[in-house]
Amino acid sequence: MAVTSQQVTLYMSQRQQGQTQEVAAAKAGLSVRTARRLERRAESSEPPASRHWRTRPDPFADVWETTLVPQLAAAPGLQALTLLEWLQEQHPGQYPDSLLRTLQRRVKGWRAAHGPEKEVMFPQTHGPGLRGLSDFTELKGIVITVAGELLDHRLYHFRLAYSGWCYVRVVLGGESYPALAEGLTRALERLGGVPAEHRTDSLSAAFRNLGREAEADLTERYAALCAHYGMTATRNNPGRGHENASIESPHGHFKRRLQQRLTLRGSQDFASLDDYQAFLDEVTTAINRRNAARITVERGALQPLPSRPGTDYSEVTVRVTTSSTIQVRKVLYSVPSRLIGENLRVHLYDDRLVLHHAQQALLTLRRLHATPESGRLRVIDYRHVIGWLVRKPRALAGLTFRDDLLPSAEWRELYARLTAALPVAEACKRIVGALALAAEQDQAGAIASYWLSALARGKSPTLAELQARFAATPSATLVFPQVTQHDIASYNHLVPSVPTTEVGCHA
Repeated sequence: MAVTSQQVTLYMSQRQQGQTQEVAAAKAGLSVRTARRLERRAESSEPPASRHWRTRPDPFADVWETTLVPQLAAAPGLQALTLLEWLQEQHPGQYPDSLLRTLQRRVKGWRAAHGPEKEVMFPQTHGPGLRGLSDFTELKGIVITVAGELLDHRLYHFRLAYSGWCYVRVVLGGESYPALAEGLTRALERLGGVPAEHRTDSLSAAFRNLGREAEADLTERYAALCAHYGMTATRNNPGRGHENASIESPHGHFKRRLQQRLTLRGSQDFASLDDYQAFLDEVTTAINRRNAARITVERGALQPLPSRPGTDYSEVTVRVTTSSTIQVRKVLYSVPSRLIGENLRVHLYDDRLVLHHAQQALLTLRRLHATPESGRLRVIDYRHVIGWLVRKPRALAGLTFRDDLLPSAEWRELYARLTAALPVAEACKRIVGALALAAEQDQAGAIASYWLSALARGKSPTLAELQARFAATPSATLVFPQVTQHDIASYNHLVPSVPTTEVGCHA
């Protein structure tokens, strides 16, 4: 039986503690004869002789050179388990599972001597101000809700390679040029300077499902954004995440910090998306505070910001339909009816659309992102069309996007209950009239709640009753104080009298 290095170390340790040769050998699991040989070798300082013989028969002697080595030479990626299972099929009963560890050692030894070259990682030194990196990451295992609703999102992460300064932003629509451009722009504005180089991954997710022309356009816009800030745009090779290691590894550090802070907070629910973003800012601020000394050095090496931010959006042109809607990326949005027939320029950000007409920003809409699972989506604001719907209330019954126009589940329940109890024309008239009142007084939620509770009590308020209850309270009559006008002569005593001097004329 071969003597292990652990046995030798234990034996020598016991001898140094004053134990006899017999006691030290027993504690190390050695025979006294082996113990004497070890001590003679230590005294002579000769290296141990290498063993060139086997202590047991080679179980793979018949197949190693003739069968297994050719298989490994043809396919070096073959695993020992695969080879053992193949041998068991070819030679039933000769190669039990207990030989797996032996075969694994043999395969590992063959790869070390004859296997293919392995990829070499070259550690890099990053000086201050030289490189910033951007990437997207998902919060696997961390569930975030906003007002009780699950938030389907990922995070944009920017980081300076030298100092570790970081910025994190919520992304709702997946990896895209607007998400990258807006995140990068916000990060640089907050940082107050620009690194010499900006590196991303291959942006494969942003390119997915794009045609050749669209992909070239995205590449040009990204290059133009970096040129605007005076940065050299670089990308790592597809499938080579380690080339972005200065941000890939910090993804995990940030998410662990985020999980810890959520645990201290005691809740993963936020009142609004802005509150969640503010919480992320708190986490990044704490990280940056710990790197303050290096950040101070790096800020001194950054290039200055340009006079204006870069273009951080995509742009499309749409025409408003006769139903007062536009369609952008498979999502139908309503707009004010005064824009029917007009062409609008739409600036697409990750979380919003900004509508422009004649060089003027008219309206900002919340953006939704259609997916293969969701299909086409709609964002309909009843206030955009209520003025005309009041004139045509019966149109509500067959309206294509009726459920999207009704502002909440409570209103949809109201419509269902009224159409079941009243003629359709009367039900539509009441619903549309109540929607007009809700738009005028901004009380859609209060009106729906009151109406449903009244129905639960067996009462069905008329439109006039709703208007009487929710109409705006007339403003109080202003009472002007009674003012008595003074005689103007009474002010003379405030003016000091000036003596009159007679001036003579000389001829």
